[in-house]
Amino acid sequence: MNKNTVLGWATFIMILVGLGLIGLGAFRYNEIAGWGFASVGIGFFAIAWVFNALKGRV
Repeated sequence: MNKNTVLGWATFIMILVGLGLIGLGAFRYNEIAGWGFASVGIGFFAIAWVFNALKGRV
């Protein structure tokens, strides 16, 4: 596995974790804690976007 493959897998895993956190915030924790889970999930999406942008440049 080269660096681009590692970044691709990291992007995929972070998208899955982000979706999981947003799902937890929406369906499991309906109160204030849900907002925190959802915002962390969106943060995971942002980091995955950066990893995807770095693919081919590193």
